Amino acid sequence: MATATADPSVGNFLSFLLNEKGCSQSTIDAYGNDLEQFGLFFSHVQILKSPFSRTLPREWNLVTRDIIEQFVVDLNQQRYAEASIARKVAAVKSFFQFLEAEGSVPTNPTEDLQSPRVSKILPNPLSIREVALLLEQPAKKQTPGALRDRAMMELLYATGLRVTELVELDLESVSTALKNPGVQCSGAGSKDRFVPIHEQALKALLDYLENGRPKLVKGGSARALFLNYRGDRLTRVGFWLILKQYAEQAGIEGVVSPHSLRHSFAAHMLRGGAPVQRVQELMGHANVSTTQVYTQILDDHARQVYDRAHPRARVRAS
Repeated sequence: MATATADPSVGNFLSFLLNEKGCSQSTIDAYGNDLEQFGLFFSHVQILKSPFSRTLPREWNLVTRDIIEQFVVDLNQQRYAEASIARKVAAVKSFFQFLEAEGSVPTNPTEDLQSPRVSKILPNPLSIREVALLLEQPAKKQTPGALRDRAMMELLYATGLRVTELVELDLESVSTALKNPGVQCSGAGSKDRFVPIHEQALKALLDYLENGRPKLVKGGSARALFLNYRGDRLTRVGFWLILKQYAEQAGIEGVVSPHSLRHSFAAHMLRGGAPVQRVQELMGHANVSTTQVYTQILDDHARQVYDRAHPRARVRAS
């Protein structure tokens, strides 16, 4: 379902993204939040222009390019990350393209508006040793929560799923058949794919299903594969906090998120000789260029190893 919003125009736009464009729920949630933030900024501008009215409706036809540029300046002053600002601007541009197509605004104030340039930041996968240390942490306990956590982490590293795809898995999404174990997930654009899993991940998953999940079921989301202690579906934020604790216990420096395991899956698969197209298929990337970013990481890693082994060659090259 689309994100709930009090603004009918935004609600219609989010429904359009869901039903016509087939966007994922995480994208719809993000765009809904971004447009709510822009709406609040626009309302503030309206109030400044009409100080005697504190409840002006959002008349989107009054939005000008200048107001949108002021919004971007405000985001920069609040020190939002480049990628976040770019996404918020993309949400506003898509929204006004929709309004113009629907005839709700006479002109599109975002037309020819340049999106902020985002510095290209390469993914930062964990090393194989760090992944091993991370996966060891929940294995130290046999509580229902620890069995769940280990299954989720093993599954994430074995499949490269997005965290949204992981927490949205239902019982029927999983195949534990020994000949072809794997998970069926719906990714970006509602594109389904089946991702096989290896023996270690399957073992952790079966252990959770037999000894962990039955103790977490409390009449909540019976279909959900991964449950919290209330018996409801575990959320993305809930899993991120769990993973953060295990990373601290493992002594891993830096930020470790569910996406770290997704990055690690891709980098380690390619390092092991898997074709780029196969990794692209498993990760659900629409374009192979997204997957090829990981080959650049490996090239950089190989260059660093060579430089450490041949310091004189590095001096001559400079």
